[in-house]
Amino acid sequence: MARRSRRGSAGVSARGGPVAAVPYIKRQLPFFDPLDEEQLVRIESQVDWMLENVGMAFRDDPEALRIWKQAGVKMDGDKVFADAQWVREQCAKAPREFTQLARNPERSVVIGGTNQVFAPIYGAPFVRDLKGGRRYGTIKDLENFVKLTYMHPNLHHGGLVITEPTDVPVSKRHFDMVYAHMTLSDKPHLGAITEKSRAQDSVDMAEILHGRETMDNNVVIMANVNTNSPLLIDKVVTEAIQVYSSRGQAMVVTPFILTGAMGPVSTAAAVAQAMAESMICCAFVQLVKPGAPFVMGNFLSSMSLKSGAPTFGMPEPVVSNYVIGQLARRVGLPLRCGGSLSASKIEDAQAAYESADSMHSTVLAGSNFTLHAAGWLEGGLTTGYEKLVMDADRLGSYQKIMDGLQLDDEQLARDAYSEVEPGGHFLGSAHTMRNYQNAFYEAALSDSENVESWEEKGSMDMRERAYHRWNAMLEQYETPALDVGVREALDEYVAKRKQELPDAWY
Repeated sequence: MARRSRRGSAGVSARGGPVAAVPYIKRQLPFFDPLDEEQLVRIESQVDWMLENVGMAFRDDPEALRIWKQAGVKMDGDKVFADAQWVREQCAKAPREFTQLARNPERSVVIGGTNQVFAPIYGAPFVRDLKGGRRYGTIKDLENFVKLTYMHPNLHHGGLVITEPTDVPVSKRHFDMVYAHMTLSDKPHLGAITEKSRAQDSVDMAEILHGRETMDNNVVIMANVNTNSPLLIDKVVTEAIQVYSSRGQAMVVTPFILTGAMGPVSTAAAVAQAMAESMICCAFVQLVKPGAPFVMGNFLSSMSLKSGAPTFGMPEPVVSNYVIGQLARRVGLPLRCGGSLSASKIEDAQAAYESADSMHSTVLAGSNFTLHAAGWLEGGLTTGYEKLVMDADRLGSYQKIMDGLQLDDEQLARDAYSEVEPGGHFLGSAHTMRNYQNAFYEAALSDSENVESWEEKGSMDMRERAYHRWNAMLEQYETPALDVGVREALDEYVAKRKQELPDAWY
């Protein structure tokens, strides 16, 4: 593990034993900032040009247009042309960092600043495991993933749609997903956004879980939504903002840009477009409720210009992560990026390379909230059971990296040199004995033993080890305690609302 924290709550390590889990990462490692001032200003001028001259369409939501007109912003039909300086002033009203309370206070996370929070994949309709292969996700799969996320110390946030429970009607699916996160885990999570009433149900359930007074004064739930790139902010975004932001809850708005399709083929132009789309949404949030928290999302991906298929872990998105990290800090907003992304169908070498490059750039760029940090396969269409625990295992190494290089007297180990003679070894030195338990990060799913030992254990590759690991974790799972009255209130709310809605499968 990375630095142990007194705030940490007991979790289950990748080896199955108790560990002190950090609720989120407070990085010590400096950010990687590749652009100089002149380059940054040039991109920012492109962002300002887009806001003022290209404009953004706000479609299918009359209330959103009314809010814009009331603010006196220049409009042409449903297109908003906002003064760039005014937009930046609105963005400055959002906090640079904020706390999302978990129902277990020891698991609350701070988003923004130098803090980094890892959450699993979001939105995949399929699941895959080593024995069962690829299939549609079910509510049982979702519950399994919520449990695994809750148990793994390197995942700090539950997200929401770790897989789509396709055996539940679409009209009622959000109830079961939010309920699973609230009852099977005590980590923070997201709410639904696909329709205004579903967003409202999520907020209402969060109020039941945390209490009205707590919700009125804190962020207890967040919502993640995508713009309809290029340059379109549809009612899914604006209605979600009106529901969540009006209650002071946090919005994560992420332009999803495949360069060459939803944005120009050039990375610089796509980055500027992503900034413009996200910043105009932050300005809208501030019109709904000044000071409401906002997270600037970034999801830029390259694509195959031969087939049109998205590609992941490629050099262009890696660079975009670095650059948007710099830009987000300059505009003063927390940043959300993608994580362990890959187009591979299984946990193979392609998945490892692409996920590592994508996640490493996300970490160095300073993503404050990283969605898709674990479990992503097949361009986001599939959540892999093995991939989830494999990725989460590697997240521990990133936590150690972000601790930076410690330079206190104990780390410089002068006493060890007085004890060990030239040509000797440090294995039995007092310094080694004091520090051996925490000196190095141990990747639980990696096998570093000799080949004879590996063969004696069945010659298993990492996929097989991961398969046994997640099954063992589910066997060890224990439901976190929840106040009986709160659970009954949630049950009553869900039952009542489900009864009011017809089953709908689209």
